[in-house]
Amino acid sequence: MAARNRSAVLLGTGHPHRLLGFYAALADALSAAGCAVLTPAKGSSVDITTRFGLRTYNLDYVQGVALVREPGARTTGCEPGAHSHSPLPIRVALAAAAEAGGPLPGLVIGDHGWVCGAGQLGFETIGLGDTDDPALFVGEAEGRVSVAVPLDDAVRSDYYRPLTRYVLNRACLSQ
Repeated sequence: MAARNRSAVLLGTGHPHRLLGFYAALADALSAAGCAVLTPAKGSSVDITTRFGLRTYNLDYVQGVALVREPGARTTGCEPGAHSHSPLPIRVALAAAAEAGGPLPGLVIGDHGWVCGAGQLGFETIGLGDTDDPALFVGEAEGRVSVAVPLDDAVRSDYYRPLTRYVLNRACLSQ
């Protein structure tokens, strides 16, 4: 629906080590279909409280996909980002988009806090839910997440290629 309507989309992941390629393929296909792939608040600081204390991350985008990085992390030749389940990065991105006068996303695609945080704010969301983490499935049951796709988010990134092809084919976005 988002591609057919050429809606603005925002993609983000808390699992950049494994799922970045999946989301980047979606971002590419949606952009080719005429959707604006949003990248608000790039470089903004996000303070996230973890079990290890307060950690500050920087919001970044790789191939149109939002993620968080450790401050000072190089963006080339290093790990693609930090693992996070926090909804705070998506809230920072959405607030920045609103403050800039839009556009706001018609669809948010991602996992963990990216989807749950946007869904709690009333945005249309779809996402990948790890089978051992109930957050997206609870959000779907509560009506805050439109679609939660179960998977194991701890396998090698190339194992997601069949899922990528399937999703792109079902959405008529194959190139």
